[in-house]
Amino acid sequence: MTLIRHRVTHTVNRLRSIGLAGLSGIAVGIALTVLPITEVEAKSKFVFANSSAYDNLDPHIVFDVGRVASRINLYDGLLRWEDNPPQLVNWLAESYSISADGKAYTFVLRKGAKFHDGSPIEASDVVYSMERTIALKKGASALFAGVVEPGTTKALDAQTVEFHLSQASAIFLATVPEIHVVNTDLVKKHEKDGDWGTAWLSSHEAGSGSYELKRYDPAIGFTAARFADHFMPWGKKYYDEIDFRTVVEINSRVLGLMKGDFQGTDGYLPQDQIIRLKAADDIAIYEEESMRIFYAAVHNGRAPMNDINFRKALSYSFDYDGFITNILSGSVARDPVPLPNNIWGAPKDVKGYTYDLEKAKEHLAMVKEPQRELVIGVLAGYNQSEQAAALLQNGLSKIGIKSKLLIEPWPVVSNKMRDEAQMYDLVFLWKSTYYADPNNWVGEMYNSSKIGSRNNSWYSNPEVDKLLDEALISTDMKVRAANYEKAATMVMEDAAGIFVYNTKWFGPFNKSVQGVRFCPIGNGQEVRWMYPKG
Repeated sequence: MTLIRHRVTHTVNRLRSIGLAGLSGIAVGIALTVLPITEVEAKSKFVFANSSAYDNLDPHIVFDVGRVASRINLYDGLLRWEDNPPQLVNWLAESYSISADGKAYTFVLRKGAKFHDGSPIEASDVVYSMERTIALKKGASALFAGVVEPGTTKALDAQTVEFHLSQASAIFLATVPEIHVVNTDLVKKHEKDGDWGTAWLSSHEAGSGSYELKRYDPAIGFTAARFADHFMPWGKKYYDEIDFRTVVEINSRVLGLMKGDFQGTDGYLPQDQIIRLKAADDIAIYEEESMRIFYAAVHNGRAPMNDINFRKALSYSFDYDGFITNILSGSVARDPVPLPNNIWGAPKDVKGYTYDLEKAKEHLAMVKEPQRELVIGVLAGYNQSEQAAALLQNGLSKIGIKSKLLIEPWPVVSNKMRDEAQMYDLVFLWKSTYYADPNNWVGEMYNSSKIGSRNNSWYSNPEVDKLLDEALISTDMKVRAANYEKAATMVMEDAAGIFVYNTKWFGPFNKSVQGVRFCPIGNGQEVRWMYPKG
């Protein structure tokens, strides 16, 4: 039907151009039978409204879910996470093997895989991508720090790459999908003053992903076309073009979806908006249990938050039940520790902190540091972040602590969180799934070795470090699970953050979109599986 409408429109436009716009519907029908149809079928397009900006496309610089669409659609890795619960599947690699000591990982690449410019993907490209990730010390580099040293990744031949780890790592395989493979020759061609091509790659791409970049504007988003020669076979139906746009305002995303301007938007909208979309005739809501915790990252290294009693006062000042029950309509699960409830290694029967202003006052009375106004960070475009911050602000005012809210977009928040001086006193946000292992949360967030990269709380506890370090190298799952349970409980008891809930994903898509596959890593934004109905 879409094709017929497209051809009719095209023919009418041609008639108008030669002065025959006044012909009757019958005349137009006759014209359709005699005028040759030279147009190809109308191309299908998927438009997604994103809540944060795509300010940088470099896959080795950007490492967050808010901007995951560019990485997951424009680039490939050796392995990939798919579906829910997440399953690790071969992608650019057709096979791999692990040495007996757990320090050497050998991957054999698929033959025939190409970059978007048609050049073959070779082991040397994987080596360069690993070296570039480590050298830039941004993005996913923290996952490999102390595990993969510069110069240790080797191309054994054009199809075989080998990683030599400095120590056995229980999570290395799970982090391999974050080694996004770039076209070495293309990136080197655009290097300037030893910058590893970062200036150029921030607004261009050098990948092999299912879609190839066509247009990019950091203020608007990016558009990409289907890469027909992708090594993973395409189905009979697919989207020819994808368009990921920045639409910060929630109501604009919802209205645009209801009007058909967008085919999808983020699955973490406020519940009142989800209910609104469920009532719309053309919208389908996909519900999935996710692994995305909501919490406040608290700056443990700055006074007065460096006092455990002050941090406990903060934790007792937040109305958990009011937020979950009244504001979120019970659509999430209370989660008192820095691990999702549904991941192995999460402690059971840990109650955590409750809303108790009397206890908050008791702990506040033990604080020796002078009181000052706190700065609470809020993610622009994320209503729950603002609601949680306002709720905490209300609780704090009742115990005599002044605070102000600072609302800023995610790229700004993300940059500030990596700077000890610029980091907010605390900021409400989500910790999403980058790989399905407890280390993704408590290990990345609270191991002191990650301070300034993934540990944005400047939290340090030698006992916690010992548990997390042991869990990273152990091959005994019972030991690993026990260590993560203990570490997560200790972090909670230290009130290192304010831990609120584990979430559900309510993915809103136009009913014309078929083939949606949700994975906690990527949050349903991998478009290659989707296709238009009909």
